[in-house]
Amino acid sequence: MVLHERWFTASRVGFTYIGTVVGAGFASGQEIMQFFTVSGFKSVWAILLVTVLFSWLGIRMMVIGARLKARSYEEFNNYLFGPGAGRWMNWFVGVILFGVTTAMMSGTGALFKEQLGLSFHFGVIVTSLIAFMVIIKGMEGILNVNALVVPCMFAFTLVVGIQGLSGPGLGEFLVMEPMEGTRNWIVSAITYAAFNLAMAQSVLIPMGGEIQDEKTLRLGGILGGVGLGVMLLASNFALALKIPEIFHLEIPIALVISSLGEGMKYFFLAVMWGEIFTTLIGNVYGLAANLENWIPIRINTLMALIFILGYVCSLIGFPVFVGYIYPFFGYCGLLMLLLLMIRKYPGNQG
Repeated sequence: MVLHERWFTASRVGFTYIGTVVGAGFASGQEIMQFFTVSGFKSVWAILLVTVLFSWLGIRMMVIGARLKARSYEEFNNYLFGPGAGRWMNWFVGVILFGVTTAMMSGTGALFKEQLGLSFHFGVIVTSLIAFMVIIKGMEGILNVNALVVPCMFAFTLVVGIQGLSGPGLGEFLVMEPMEGTRNWIVSAITYAAFNLAMAQSVLIPMGGEIQDEKTLRLGGILGGVGLGVMLLASNFALALKIPEIFHLEIPIALVISSLGEGMKYFFLAVMWGEIFTTLIGNVYGLAANLENWIPIRINTLMALIFILGYVCSLIGFPVFVGYIYPFFGYCGLLMLLLLMIRKYPGNQG
């Protein structure tokens, strides 16, 4: 592969990696606040550790996908956990992916209703139709959308971080102590990486299986991991300067945005929709690719059925159910993280 082609493809891989990990929780600041900001200045060390884990293990995940020529996360889990436990893990990942899909669809409806004054149903249906048109193009469609949306997310996050730098409080942040009762920063970093990598397998594995070129995947993994680290650092810093007010808000980042003017509010809404959208298309694509191995229906039909069922479940509160199984999925993610660290590559002693 020619050097400029490798960099172009690797950047698309990195953008897709970022787009898959970054969702509504990240965009709102709630996720960053709970995992990192509460740790004070130690949050910087936590984010640096997460950046290393995302880069290293994201690369391992994609390279394993390439070596297995995987079309879905099923081959990956069977390799990592063994055929028996792998089968259970595959079903469990499927349930979680569907749960998160309904949560993302519900989130788009709420965004349209609460922020734009439009119908909840209109928001969900329009987003689902656009998402369906993207993912029927396969991995190429997902790569293209992330290459368009993620740079906007990145720019927005940097603006938020620079806004924090321009105000007072940098000195206070450097000596900021963890909030009382917070987890150890190492535990926060590892659990955050474990959960997000367990979710990201739905896209990273088939992406590795399709792209195949390991040098490109390694470069893309570094770009994605470092990009996520920079976005986390910028948002965390801006949020830390708004302690303790942010602890009482459902969308903590809104407090930072409020000082940037009305135009920035709409940019934020567009970015938040984009972050939900990139997670949605990744989840549906990964779920359909796995179900295709079990259900004798064309993948496009499967994806349409997932959207329809997801729409119904978003109305009856299925995301509430997800709240009960997320913690257990987090523990499965920790086991996956450990196995990913120690397993040899398929067909290689490295």
